[in-house]
Amino acid sequence: MNQSNPPASLELWPIGNCQMSAMVDERGAITWGCIPRVDGDPVFCSLLNGDRKDDGVWRFELVGQVSARQEYIRNTPNLVTTLEAEDGSAVEILDFCPRFERSGRMYRPVAVVRIVRPIAGNPRIKVRLRPMTNYGAELAKTTNGTNHIRYLVGSQALRLSTDASVGYVLEERAFRVEDDTHFFLGPDEPFSGNLREEVRHMEQLTRKYWQHWVRGLATPFEWQDEVIRCAITLKLCQHEETGAIVAALTTSIPEAPGSERNWDYRFCWIRDSYYTVQALNRLGALDVLEKYLAYLRNIIDSCQGGQIQPLYSVMGESELDERVAEDLAGYRGMGPVRVGNAAYTQVQHDCYGQIVLPTVQGFFDFRLLRRADEADFASLEEVGEMAWRMHDQPDAGLWEFRTRQEVHTYSAVMSWAACDRLANVAEYLGKADRAALWRERADAIRERVLTEAWKENGGEGHFTASFESDYLDASLLQLVELRFVDPSDEKFLSTFDQLEKALRRGEHMLRYAAEDDFGLPETAFNICTFWLIEALALVGRKDEARKLFEAMLSHRTKSGLLSEDLDFETGELWGNFPQTYSLVGIINCAGLLSKSWNTVR
Repeated sequence: MNQSNPPASLELWPIGNCQMSAMVDERGAITWGCIPRVDGDPVFCSLLNGDRKDDGVWRFELVGQVSARQEYIRNTPNLVTTLEAEDGSAVEILDFCPRFERSGRMYRPVAVVRIVRPIAGNPRIKVRLRPMTNYGAELAKTTNGTNHIRYLVGSQALRLSTDASVGYVLEERAFRVEDDTHFFLGPDEPFSGNLREEVRHMEQLTRKYWQHWVRGLATPFEWQDEVIRCAITLKLCQHEETGAIVAALTTSIPEAPGSERNWDYRFCWIRDSYYTVQALNRLGALDVLEKYLAYLRNIIDSCQGGQIQPLYSVMGESELDERVAEDLAGYRGMGPVRVGNAAYTQVQHDCYGQIVLPTVQGFFDFRLLRRADEADFASLEEVGEMAWRMHDQPDAGLWEFRTRQEVHTYSAVMSWAACDRLANVAEYLGKADRAALWRERADAIRERVLTEAWKENGGEGHFTASFESDYLDASLLQLVELRFVDPSDEKFLSTFDQLEKALRRGEHMLRYAAEDDFGLPETAFNICTFWLIEALALVGRKDEARKLFEAMLSHRTKSGLLSEDLDFETGELWGNFPQTYSLVGIINCAGLLSKSWNTVR
């Protein structure tokens, strides 16, 4: 189904600065935002607050409002929302999180700035600012001064500095907006300088930062706006303090209605981050790669040659115990709301390859400020050793099955990729003996996969999702991307044919069709649809690939983004938002399918 206007339920507009992030809904209300970082307590939680939409929210209510429209300022995450009333009066809300260089370092406070501007008539607004604490357990208590309000959230406080009437804000009383009105919600410290002038200057510097960052992107000729929006949002998913990249900015938006497939994605999955830096690297966004490589080096150091977890916190913490936030009803009342993710306890052997592959670039890329050296190679070999030891051992797989383990083909191929790339690095460094060792291991894994993961299946042979089974999953489409097989390889072509028959649902792709821990899958997995599009292009069906790509773009929210999943019958988006996997798919497919710049210059 090609739906040009996606259902409004996930119409969210992310703002952020790589430290703080927030979601603004289609009426200009901040409905999600955590402190002091993305995996912290959601002081704004009305997105998951069921019927309690007036708590855990920051909303400007225009008296007599009849419409709202939104757009980002070009090439930035700075958002403009225009509210119009039935009497013709209107206001404009400018939202952003400050980000610019100051005093020799990046200024990116845990802060949101909102500027309300009257643009028509005599608008009257009511400010509803109700942060909560302890995952929706209670409203934050307040204290106030002449020009500020303190909100006591847990063990810390947020301070709202404003030139609006503090009394009007506290009492939620409607007042006329006769001039630009400024709101800075941030750390509990006095706001230095003139609020009006400083906030406007912050917005100008933040806008300049992002527009200059975008200037450095090597975008494809076609779909530039789409790619730029995805790139900006992927960068917002990086916790710059450490370099970690989260899978999404939210928790517990279900993969399908009432499915209880509600997961906390505010953590750094090694797999998801690999795909993110790969996509941004194709655009030349080396700053994200460099910071992520630093995060990986710390992870490698902490594991001391042992097993790598599938995910870590943005600070590199390894224990992410999963619990339910009982005070939040869930997205559209569909709980549970989970905090933490038990997948950290799982064994997922593909993560070794996903550490090696992005790190290898550090040895070859002369643009990097810090190039990898022989000490880095020694550390990376420890990761490779684990890939070699575990390539034929059962794991939970990339789909993170909670109740079964198999030797998953994708994990084995990722282990092959780790050994293959280590051989390349060893050759580059002039280590002939190490190159021979890693090449020998890569060849051995390759032969094992070709033997164990191939099933003839009555003359219609195909690779299988695991060594022990004959079922298919969409990860097999990645065999070409990983350079394990060529797109013209007969075994891949046969597998692709079987995958389409088994998993394709019209314009969309399931990750697998077999029953899992929660029953049969009900929605398509967006990244798998993009893998389908890539495969179509690589096997010579480029016109069909372009058509499907345009169809996927039509399912984006008005903010130009996608969540994790999509109902292939209705076109409704489900799953956490914005999903880095899905945005990666847009960038990669645009680059693969776009006309060359040489066609217009």
